Order: sequence, then structure tokens, then C-alpha cells
Amino acid sequence: MADILAMVLQHDEQAVLTAVELALAEGVATKTHVLNLLHRLVDGKVIGGPPLDTPQAIALRREPKANVERYDGLRAHIIGGHHAS
Repeated sequence: MADILAMVLQHDEQAVLTAVELALAEGVATKTHVLNLLHRLVDGKVIGGPPLDTPQAIALRREPKANVERYDGLRAHIIGGHHAS
């Protein structure tokens, strides 16, 4: 609580108060969250915008294919003395 009150020394009092009110409304009353909201307010970023519709899982369009010949070719270079170390 003291750290949040001390934010008034570096930021506008009304901005700190707004950040605290937003944090309490969201149910996350931590210093980190209040500081995050305060920086968003100061930077002019959107707070409480529309919810994002994100997919629950990422789907592959094309399955990866193992290319063992490629690795066999790399091993041939190592045996021949072309190793990086």
C-alpha cells in the first residue's frame, strides 16, 4: 500500500487514483498490476478494449516431415574433418 501511495511522487495523483480504481474493479489489487495500469494510462494505451477472440489451439496447415538424408549429409561433413570446432 505504501508503494502505491509513493507513486504519487512520480506520477499525477489522478492517474494513480484511476489506476487503483481500475485494479480494484478487476479484482487484482497488486502493486505490479496498478503500476502496469498506470503506465498504460500515462502512455495513452487502450485499457479495457474489446475482448480478443483467440483460438484455443494452434493447428498446423502442413505437417512437418523428417528429412533424415539431410542429417546424414551433415554427418558426412563431420567425419571428413569439416567440423566447426
